[in-house]
Parts: sequence; C-alpha cells; structure tokens
Amino acid sequence: MPAAAGIRTFTVAALAGGLGQLVGGPVLTAVIVAAVGAFVALGYWRTRREDDPGLTTEIALVVTALLGALAIADPALAAGGGVAVAVVLAGRTQLHHFVGEVLTEREVRGALVLAAATLIVLPLLPDRPMGPFDAVNPRSVWLLVILVLAIGAAGHVAVRALGVRFGLPMAGLASGFVSSAATIGAMGARARTTPELMPAAVAGAVLSTVATVMQMTLVVAAVSLPTLQALALPLALAGLTAVAYGIVFTLAGLRRTPDGELDAGEAFSLATALVFGATLTAIMLAAAALQAWFGDLGAAAAAALAGLVDAHAAAISVAALARSGQLAPADAVLPILAGFSTNAATKIVLAATAGGRAYALRVAPGVVLVTGAAWAGALLSRAA
Repeated sequence: MPAAAGIRTFTVAALAGGLGQLVGGPVLTAVIVAAVGAFVALGYWRTRREDDPGLTTEIALVVTALLGALAIADPALAAGGGVAVAVVLAGRTQLHHFVGEVLTEREVRGALVLAAATLIVLPLLPDRPMGPFDAVNPRSVWLLVILVLAIGAAGHVAVRALGVRFGLPMAGLASGFVSSAATIGAMGARARTTPELMPAAVAGAVLSTVATVMQMTLVVAAVSLPTLQALALPLALAGLTAVAYGIVFTLAGLRRTPDGELDAGEAFSLATALVFGATLTAIMLAAAALQAWFGDLGAAAAAALAGLVDAHAAAISVAALARSGQLAPADAVLPILAGFSTNAATKIVLAATAGGRAYALRVAPGVVLVTGAAWAGALLSRAA
C-alpha cells in the first residue's frame, strides 16, 4: 500500500510549521498543526484507494498562503521559501529515487549520527577553555570530531560518485583545506573499517598535506611577503613531495580490485572520531603544560609547541614577528619549519590512533618525506 506522505510532504510540512511560528506565533502554528492533522486523516482514508496522489500539494497550498503573509514583513525570506517549495515540488521523482534507491540504511543511520553530533551534542558543550592549564575548549574539540565525521561522509560520497580508487584521494585533497589532521583521521577510519581501501585512503591522507602547504603559503604571504620568499623553496619541495607520494598510492590503488567489486563501506566511524578527539585533547594538554612549565623559550620553541596543534598558527605568529622587524625573514624559516615538523608528528600520532599500525606505517613515511623535503629546501636556500 503506498504511503500518503513522502519525503516532500514532510519537508513542506516542516516549512509550514516554521513559517507559522514566524508569522503568527503559537496560535497560527496550532492552526497549521490542526490542518496538517486533518490532511493526515484524509490521507489515511485515501490510501485505501488506488492511484493515491499524496498530500504534498495540499500542504504546499498552506505554505503558499503563509509565504504570502511572510512576504509583507520579509520579502527576501519569503522568496527563498518559495524557491525551496518549488524545488521540493519539482524534484518529486529525483527525491523519491534518491531516498528509496540511492541511499542505503547505513548511510541514513550515519546521517542521523552526524546530525545528532552537530545539532544535539554541540550546543550543550561549553565554549570556553577548561581543564588543566585552561588548555581545552570542549566545543572546539567536538567541532573537530564533527569535522572528522563530515570528512568521512564527504569521502564516502566521493567514493560513491568517483569510485573507490579516485574518490578518496580527491576527497583527501579537498578536505585538507579544512583540516589536514582531521582528514588523516577520517581516512584512517576508512582504512581500518575497509582494508581494501588502504592505498586510496593513504593517498588521500598524504594529499591533504598538499592543502596544508598551500594554506601555509597563503597565510604567510598575507602577513609577510619577504618571509614567503625565504620559504618558497622549502614549501615548493614539500608540496611536490606530497603530490608525488599521493600519486604513488593512487596508482597502487588502481592495481587493486576493480571498483565494482569493492564495497564503499560505512560513511564514517564514530568510535574512531572520538579517539581522534581524545588524542588531540591530550596533545593540546601536553603543549599547554610545556608552555606553562618552561615559559617563552624563543621563537623556534614557541612555534614548535604551537605546531603540535596548528602549523598555520605557528607560521602566522612567526611571520608577524618578521613583519614587525623583530625577526629577519631568513631567520623566520627555522621557527616556521619547526612548527611544520611538530605538526607532522601530531599527524603521525593521529594516523596511528585512527587507522592502526598498517595505516600509520604507510602514512608516516609520506609525512616524514614531506617534512624532510621542506628542511632540504631550507638548507639549499641557505647554501644559495
């Protein structure tokens, strides 16, 4: 027996309730709920007849009336709501196909977990430094956990769209612009749950460091162009090394089982994301403790400590010193690469905790080679 209300009906009904609250408050909302209830009762009766047309049109009429009322107070919002309703109504076939045939039960469950982490847990967490040395902001840490989940989901979508051999490397490169560390954690979760995807996951993890290098180039350029000139060769060699290592593992994945014989696996692993958050919290505590116990040990040591958590923050702080004249641009290379190196160590630890020994043994050489290439570039620059 066909259902009287589908995904479009629920979407439009939700929009109706929101508009009712916005336009008329609780009274109008109650009226709308009663109207929807009447439509539901009507739909129950109609489901016993053949060729049931559904309830979307009826509820869309209610929404249209409310949009007209809303247009008096907020034309822009009403226009946006009208477009949303039109898209839902026009996408009947595509939406039904997507929900009924494209999405799997595991993917729906994963989407609900991600939604709960974002909409339920996140608002409950305090947004202030807490714990020993005031080192940990629970909200910030949980945001990174959500980021790992979201990157895992993006990788899953890429695998579904591009195939397992190209999807993860491309997702890793793109996600690295959000967070290379979180990307390495998400790729590790994928490699742990689906070992057949190991080469592609490693490629995605290492290619995420390309984004790290590109972002560092941009932030240093924004703060101090002379410092970027001094860093040009180290950053270029690091980026090229990351690309080469990522290509090697992408090609290795091509020689594995064809796409059609591999399961895309789970969208993400909640347990791995939680382990990632716990590990990052421990690293933040360690960095704060070292800073509290040993104080200001110089630009290089300070950048190294900052790099444990964020390589870009370390680079920005050192480049700012160079811009203010407190540090020569050439002398800024060492502290920035110190932060880059300790950040690489953090990535290796996260790779081991998220993806296990086999994953870490493949990611770590790539991260070390990228870091070594940066230092080699610094030595060549000084020798020139």
